[in-house]
Amino acid sequence: MNNNYHIGTVGQPWTTAEKAQWLSEQKIKRSFFNDVLPIIEGLDAYFDIEQYGELNYDPICGKVYPLYAVKSRNWQYDKPTVLITGGVHGYETSGVHGALRFLQTSAVAYSSQLNILVLPCISPWGYETINRWTPAAVDPNRSFGSDGKALEAQQVRQYLTSLKQRFALHIDLHETTDSDNSEFGPATAARDGKENENWSIPDGFYLAADTERPSPAFHKAIIDSVARVTHIAEADENGELIDEKIQQFGVVSCPNASMGLCASVSDAPLVSTTEVYPDSPRTTPEQCIQAQLAAIEGALNYLLQQSSADIS
Repeated sequence: MNNNYHIGTVGQPWTTAEKAQWLSEQKIKRSFFNDVLPIIEGLDAYFDIEQYGELNYDPICGKVYPLYAVKSRNWQYDKPTVLITGGVHGYETSGVHGALRFLQTSAVAYSSQLNILVLPCISPWGYETINRWTPAAVDPNRSFGSDGKALEAQQVRQYLTSLKQRFALHIDLHETTDSDNSEFGPATAARDGKENENWSIPDGFYLAADTERPSPAFHKAIIDSVARVTHIAEADENGELIDEKIQQFGVVSCPNASMGLCASVSDAPLVSTTEVYPDSPRTTPEQCIQAQLAAIEGALNYLLQQSSADIS
């Protein structure tokens, strides 16, 4: 059993006391209000900005976090609609800043042909504490099912339901980090009273497809786009990435809905989860952001090409 984590008793799930101990150890390390919110607010000349919820964590850290969606102007229901989500895991930095970079650069050009909806930082407390979980020790990216416990996920689901909008595409921006093995994996095992098994972290960018919506040509288009700015993870000697068989170069697959992943939050036929490896000696923080941007643009270009083919 996991005996490497410093909280809890081996083989026993955490109680309220262990979760409280874990929460007491979490510290603010960077600022959503300085790093992220000003960029969102600065987009109001070109986009509609909607506050879809808030997280009242005042008793925990003295802060109330507003949750924002950024929408393209002149929304037209006859255009394809795309959803881009970032910061489901707040510690995955390029997910947040990749979504913001897209809004700052190419999003306006794409909005002439697409309705664009971006939720750039779903877990702002996680961003500030460089954390995978919510303050309640819940993984928001296992909480997008109807019984999900994370407030972050619940408010996204409620907002999207209120829009009554069908999505053509959803891309969810993530990272796989060394801290998944050094901190977050052992903590999860300890929390659940299970044995911890570290996984082999790939060096490079890869994608997680949805088992129910595989779309191999779509994923190839994203991989080809990202390969222009950074390296793609190679499969290991077993033909695997993160202990999963590859479906094609740089792509694995998992059942999004049964796992409660953010990528299951819509019924978009085109769906993908990006995974950037920021700890690689072969990349930089800026390249990680560029990889997320390239993934978004590769996905949207594929959608537009398919739409043009359908029309012709």
